[in-house]
Amino acid sequence: MAETRGVLLPAYVLADESGSMGPYQQELSNGLISLCEGLRAEPMIAAKLRLAVLGFSDDVQVRLAVADMRTETSLPQVVIRGLTNYQAVFDDLLYRIPADVQWLRGEGYKVHRPVVFFLSDGAPTDGGSWRQPHATLTDRAQTPTAPNIVACGIGDAQASTMVEVATRPEFAFVAKPGADIGQAVAEFFHALTASLVASGQALNSGSPQLVVNRPDQFSMAIDEVGQ
Repeated sequence: MAETRGVLLPAYVLADESGSMGPYQQELSNGLISLCEGLRAEPMIAAKLRLAVLGFSDDVQVRLAVADMRTETSLPQVVIRGLTNYQAVFDDLLYRIPADVQWLRGEGYKVHRPVVFFLSDGAPTDGGSWRQPHATLTDRAQTPTAPNIVACGIGDAQASTMVEVATRPEFAFVAKPGADIGQAVAEFFHALTASLVASGQALNSGSPQLVVNRPDQFSMAIDEVGQ
C-alpha cells in the first residue's frame, strides 16, 4: 500500500459579494490578501492546508480554487454583485466538497473533515429554500465529507440564521451592535487566519482538531438569539 503524503485540512472561505457589501469591498479584499499572506508566512502550517475562496451572491463564483498557499501566486479578487442567495452556496458545496476531497485523496493525501468559514451581511434572499441542501450537506450519513461550518454575521445578518448555518452553536458569531462593519470584516479575517494556523498546528500533533477563534467585536450568536 502506498504511503500517504500527509494529512490535509481543506478550508473554504465563503464571502458575501452581494450589493450591500459594496461599501466594504476594500476591507473584504484586504482581508483575503492578509489571509493568503498570513498562510504563506507559515509554510509548515500551509503545507497542511488547502484553501479555497468562493464569492457568493446570486450564484457562487470561484475566486481561488483549492490551493496550496506555499506555491499559489494569485490573490482572490472579490466582485460586488447581486443578492444574497444562501441556497446557491449549499448547492455548490454539496457538489464541490466531495469532488475536492476525492481529488486530494487521489493525490495520495489523507483528508481531515473540511471546514467552511461563512461570512454574510444579510438575510438570505431565497427565503428558507437553502435549508434542504444545507441539511444534506451537513448530514454525515448522506454526505460523508460533510464539513464543519463556522458562520459569521455582520450588518443585517440575523443571529438566529447564523446559528442555523453553523454546524455547532459555538461556531456561530455575530458582530456586536454598533460595531464598525469594515472593522468587523477585518476582525473576521484575523480570527480566520489564527484559526487555520492553530488547526494546522494541531494536525501536526497527536490530537488533530479544528480550532475556531471568536473574532474581536463579535459575540456568540447563540447568546443573541431571542434577545
